[in-house]
Amino acid sequence: MRNLFRTAARPAESTTDATTSESATQSTHGTPAPSRATARAVRRTSRRRRTVILATATAAAVAGTGAVAYGGASKTVTLDVDGTVTTVTTTAGSVQGVLDAAGVEVDDRDLVAPEPDAALREGADVVVRLGKQVTVQSDGEQDDVWLTALDADEALRTLASRGGDVRLVASRSGERASLDLQLDADGPVNVVADGETTVAPDGSVGVQRLLADRGIELGELDRVSVQRDEAVDPAVSLVVQRVTVERQEATAPVPHETVEKADGNRYSDEPAVVEQQGADGVTTTVSEVTLVDGVEESREVVSEEVTIAPVDHVVVKGTKERPKDPRALGRLMASERGWGGDQFACLDKLWTKESNWRVNADNPTSSAYGIPQSLPGSKMASKGADWATNPATQIAWGLDYIAGSYGTPCSAWAHSQANNWY
Repeated sequence: MRNLFRTAARPAESTTDATTSESATQSTHGTPAPSRATARAVRRTSRRRRTVILATATAAAVAGTGAVAYGGASKTVTLDVDGTVTTVTTTAGSVQGVLDAAGVEVDDRDLVAPEPDAALREGADVVVRLGKQVTVQSDGEQDDVWLTALDADEALRTLASRGGDVRLVASRSGERASLDLQLDADGPVNVVADGETTVAPDGSVGVQRLLADRGIELGELDRVSVQRDEAVDPAVSLVVQRVTVERQEATAPVPHETVEKADGNRYSDEPAVVEQQGADGVTTTVSEVTLVDGVEESREVVSEEVTIAPVDHVVVKGTKERPKDPRALGRLMASERGWGGDQFACLDKLWTKESNWRVNADNPTSSAYGIPQSLPGSKMASKGADWATNPATQIAWGLDYIAGSYGTPCSAWAHSQANNWY
C-alpha cells in the first residue's frame, strides 16, 4: 500500500523550481516563509477556490490537448496538496508532469484537478486531494472507507448522507489515538471528555496534540471519535468515551420440586407427613459487562451454573384403607397400639356404654361428643379438623386419652363401672 504520509506530497509553503534553473532557484529561496496567519489565509483561500477548480476539471482536461505544444515553455503554477500550497516553475507540459516534478505520487484513490493528462498552462491551479483510509461508524456499525476530504469537517459533511449517528473513529495504539485527517483546518473544535467540553481554537493540530494539551490520558479500551453537529458551535467535536469492562455476578433461585411418596402402612385418610423439607437452589451467572461512560452497552455471559442444588420437598401419603365400621376400626387401631383382644373387649364395653360407637353421639347435658364422648367435643380437633365426622379421628383421640389417663382400656372400663364416667 502506498504511504499516505509521504513527505514529498506535503512540502512546506514555498516556491519550487522544477527546472532547477539558477534564476528560478533564486526566486524560490528568496521568498520568506509565510506566517501562521498567512498560511491559514492561504488554506482558507484554497478551500474556497477548490470547488471552482474541481468543477472545471473536465473543461481543463478537454482544453489540454495541446500539452505537447506547451511542453517547452517555462510556466509558473500553483500546486495545492491537501491544503499545502506551493508555487512551482516548470517546463512540464501536463499536470502529471508538474506532479512528477514536485514528487507527488497519486493513484486511483486520489483526486487531481485538472486531470493528470490535462495540458499545464501558465498560472494554472493544480489541486491534489490524497485519499485517506478512515473508519466510519454509522448507527453503531463500522466500516473502512477511502476519502479525499481535507479535514474531518469536510469528511463528515460528505458522509452526512448516510443519516443517523455518523462519526469518524480514531485508531488506537497503546495510549495514543490518531486520525489521518485534521479535525478542522480553518477553525476551532470542541474536545469532549469526562463530562466536560472545552474549545480548542486550532482544529488543525491533530488528535494527539489536542488530548495532550488538556492532560487527557486514554485507557486501553477508551474510544476516540470525531462528530459533527450543526446545532453546536463549533460544529466539530473530538469525543473521548471511557470504556471499562467489569465482571458482574448475579444469582437467581432454582425452584425446588415437590415429591409425593406412598406408604402402604399409613391410612389414606391420615394427613400427609413431610419427610424432607424442600429448599430452593441458586444459579450463579457471571457476565462481562461493557460500560461506556458508566452506561451499560453490552453484556456477555461468561458462565452460568447451579451453585446450590435445590432440595426436593418430600411428603408421604398413606394408601391403606380403613375399615368402614367404627367398631372394626377401633379394634384395628387398638391392636396397632399393642392392645390385644382382652383390652379391646374392655374398650368395646366402655364405648358401647358411652356412645354405642356413634360418631355423632351428642350428650345434651354435658356437651360430650362422639365415640369417646370427649368433653367438649372440640378437644378432638388436636387429632384433625374433621373431628366431628371422622371416626378414625375420634378413635385416635379417645385411645390417646385412655392411655394417658388410665393406661389401658380395661383400667378405664373399671373406673367407669365404679364412677359411671371415665
